[in-house]
Amino acid sequence: MRTVPIAVVALASALLLTACDSGGGTGKNSSACKFGEVGVQVGPASTAPAAGDTGEVPVSLTNQSKPCTLDGFPRVTLRAGGTSVALTSQKGAKAQKLKLAKGEAAAFTITYVRGKAGDPQSLAATRLLLTLPGGSDSASYTWSYGPVQGKQASVSAFQQAGD
Repeated sequence: MRTVPIAVVALASALLLTACDSGGGTGKNSSACKFGEVGVQVGPASTAPAAGDTGEVPVSLTNQSKPCTLDGFPRVTLRAGGTSVALTSQKGAKAQKLKLAKGEAAAFTITYVRGKAGDPQSLAATRLLLTLPGGSDSASYTWSYGPVQGKQASVSAFQQAGD
């Protein structure tokens, strides 16, 4: 009969335990901020007035429920009809873990280059789809800031907002 060394069993057990999370092993973070528990405001923006100009759209979240955590970058997708473009994080940006008590806020910024209307290289975005880190549900908002040039849009890391 072959036996497995105790060190191998201990290592395997440790790996299994670290793969689980407090959310029952589903991969979702149970303390993550969720839609329905945070208020979301998109804008007001510093819009790009003409093709080639850069615009910024702030997105702020205010916790309206029990303490929650933002750990990572927001996932943002711009949509135009059947076309979707997932935005990348800004070059050099580093995500930080923010814990929000009830009433506390955090914000991030979408930076984009305005495209030329009708240009096949521009995305005539009409919707902004937002997913919070640690969650799987998304919320959709109107994108009224004009077409986006190519894939020239990115998101910043969350920053603590407010007083």
